[in-house]
Amino acid sequence: MAAIGSGRGTMDSQNQVQSDTVDRLKLLYPNVNEDETPLPRSWSTKDKFSYIGLSQNNLRVHYKGGMQGPGRRPHLPYLHLRLWMYRHGKTHKDAASVRATHPIPAACGLYYFEVRIVSKGRDGYMGIGLSAHGVNMNRLPGWDKHSYGYHGDDGHSFCSSGTGQPYGPTFTTGDVIGCGVNLVDNTCFYTKNGHHLGIAFRGLPPNLYPTVGLQTPGEVVDANFGQQPFVFDIEDMLRELRARTRLAIDEFPLPDSQGEWQQVLHRMVSSYLVHHGYCSTAQAFSRATGQPIDEDIASIKNRQKVSKLVVSGRIGEAIELTRRLYPGLLERDHDLLFLLKCRQFVEMVNGTDSQACADKACAASNGVATSVISHTSHSSHTHMCVANGQDILPHTNGVRESDIAAAGGAGLDDDHRPRDVDMAPHNGAHTHPHTGSEQLPLKGMPGVTASVAALMAQYRAGGCGCPECAGEGAGGAGGEGEGCGARASVERMLAFGRDLYAMSQKLQQDPYHKSMLEDAFSLLAYSNPWDSPVGWQLEPVRREAVCEALNSAILEAQGMAWVSPVEASVAHTRDLLRRMSRAALGACAFADLPALLRR
Repeated sequence: MAAIGSGRGTMDSQNQVQSDTVDRLKLLYPNVNEDETPLPRSWSTKDKFSYIGLSQNNLRVHYKGGMQGPGRRPHLPYLHLRLWMYRHGKTHKDAASVRATHPIPAACGLYYFEVRIVSKGRDGYMGIGLSAHGVNMNRLPGWDKHSYGYHGDDGHSFCSSGTGQPYGPTFTTGDVIGCGVNLVDNTCFYTKNGHHLGIAFRGLPPNLYPTVGLQTPGEVVDANFGQQPFVFDIEDMLRELRARTRLAIDEFPLPDSQGEWQQVLHRMVSSYLVHHGYCSTAQAFSRATGQPIDEDIASIKNRQKVSKLVVSGRIGEAIELTRRLYPGLLERDHDLLFLLKCRQFVEMVNGTDSQACADKACAASNGVATSVISHTSHSSHTHMCVANGQDILPHTNGVRESDIAAAGGAGLDDDHRPRDVDMAPHNGAHTHPHTGSEQLPLKGMPGVTASVAALMAQYRAGGCGCPECAGEGAGGAGGEGEGCGARASVERMLAFGRDLYAMSQKLQQDPYHKSMLEDAFSLLAYSNPWDSPVGWQLEPVRREAVCEALNSAILEAQGMAWVSPVEASVAHTRDLLRRMSRAALGACAFADLPALLRR
């Protein structure tokens, strides 16, 4: 196998290091669910023998021996101390090991870690390998049952026994030793400085921990559990195992003398096309394969019309069409209606929903829909700036802090963001001190309420700052209700938000509903919502889940399956892979379902 560079370079910050670590481990082991089976990331401070010392985020291991107290040698005359150091580490009773924080998850498929020998110490009696939970840590790995190790002083491999077998070369200061576990065939191999040394152990039990053992003074090693690129090209082995698994799937024998499998596949494809409303394609496929279409063509076209409205962001129109075509559906399914209404609010911010598009006065001249929120910004600054002696706040649509305070805000928090304002309704409503209009009841939503209050104050006082609004507003010639139509759009959007909040109060209190509502309302806190931390909601791809939920509800109401057989099969396959992982079947790591579906 080819070797790759072991250096990573100096990171700009500790946060960058942590981010790279997470991303790299996810890339190496994408099928591992760390909520269920965490990956080993460091050595355990508890699962070790007392002669072992840890440092550098518990990645460096050093041998401290049986010293009296932490870090102290016995108080002996010089010659006696030299004799103590010479004798210490001469027997296996002086050995000490440490295990990683967690066992190796089976879903890794192929797991690998490396150890760099910082110093071989006096004799280099070091062992690198694996051990099960509960194995005696007063041994080098490989000496006891369910313990496996490769030792540096003689190059032997030790498999649950104090008697080693010739395996590879010795190793010393500066060498990098890797240990790999193939969880498909339960074998273990080692590498030295990027070179594969061959299979060392077979028939390994599950739930083994990376382990390292030291025995003589001065021995120091550093571990790399994937935080940095490995010296050995483990990625190449992972690609090879995925390709092998895919080939096994492709070549799996399916006797089909009567063409039954072909018919099953045709039915599944046809049902998928019908399920998602691909009417023309479904008809063409039916003519080519002879597969009957189980749903009336007019019904498919109706669902297709609704879906097209949703995926184009015209949620309000989709709701109205659904009510006309399928009376009572949304009134019976309150959760679905709430989902649609939340998405409609997001699309109003996005400028794509029909209600937000009613007024085009501030729209771009090229006809592209834009968010009315974007027209509230008098300044393009993204950091704090000063105008006429007052601070203009980032993330508050260019509104001054004094405006927010007057509008019922509470100034800034420590991060220069608008603080929460208690705008929960009192006696059914909360009145804006400037405008007299009701405001969104957004208590407990950081950075949103002050922006909403100031947003309305700005529109009432002076418009949005666009050329059409110049000279209008509080003292302008146009007066209230004239000039920029975005003002009316914002008022409609805020009124819609109040209704949406009221709707949420009637639903069963669900953390999912609360989170959905908070995310949607938080878009109002930013003058450029697309580039905000919650801007992901405005991505067109987010409409697809809403479209699927509505389409499934329509089908179910008509007595048809709410999920297509193809998608049910994919869901079952994913669940099977998860069950294989829990059962410690490593083959689940290399069944790349997304790659198979992309073919």
